Amino acid sequence: MTYCVGMQLREGIVMIADTRTNAGIDNISTYKKLHTLIDDGKSFVVAASAGSLSVTQAMVSILAEGIEPDFLDGPRRRLEDAPSMFRAAELVGEALAMARRDIGRTLDGTGINADVSLLLAGRIGNEPLTLYLIYSEGNFIQCQPDCPYAQIGEFKYGKPILDRALEWDTPLDEAVKVGLISFDSTMRSNLSVGLPFDMLIIPADRSQPQIRRRIEQGDPYFTNLSSSWGRLLSEARSQVPDPPFLKTGGFGK
Repeated sequence: MTYCVGMQLREGIVMIADTRTNAGIDNISTYKKLHTLIDDGKSFVVAASAGSLSVTQAMVSILAEGIEPDFLDGPRRRLEDAPSMFRAAELVGEALAMARRDIGRTLDGTGINADVSLLLAGRIGNEPLTLYLIYSEGNFIQCQPDCPYAQIGEFKYGKPILDRALEWDTPLDEAVKVGLISFDSTMRSNLSVGLPFDMLIIPADRSQPQIRRRIEQGDPYFTNLSSSWGRLLSEARSQVPDPPFLKTGGFGK
């Protein structure tokens, strides 16, 4: 399992993905799950993936080669030719469904799951930044200001902090903190999610540089964030009033 989160805010998009693909007593492996699909100076599109690695790799290869044309002798349909992020999401969804269908046939009866979900983010040309959640079947939804994030993978442990602390107007630096706390909470509760993390920050302002960072084991900032968050949670808990019904002699009253 894995955990990936995408946050679409007024100031830009933050993408974070872990790299753990298998977890066990003596079997832990890593694989990059944040993929750059287009980066040609005019358009920039990335995808974070959760699920079957073989299906993900097949999908990326299909997109690189181009999908068969809709009509005889037509050109292959390529992601680089998509006129908008909506059309890009359609093409990525189609490639995902194709890869899942083809590989699913070989896995039929094995009990191996061929599902993959994606977070697709970026911009085509001069359009604004957009974030999509793409399901295994190829259908998708667009992230909206009233819920400015999307998650895939093992997301239930990290969701509460996003619900409480993230809003459309949250600054990018605060969003990075919230996202990393979400990952820290997930790691505490599920061994199938772990370091290193890949992070990408795409400012809405094109004049601002993108920031890419891999957060490794022992990263000073993440280590400090994790310990600070734990300490502050303990301090906050101590400030919450004790239940009056648990005071001495108050049981059942």
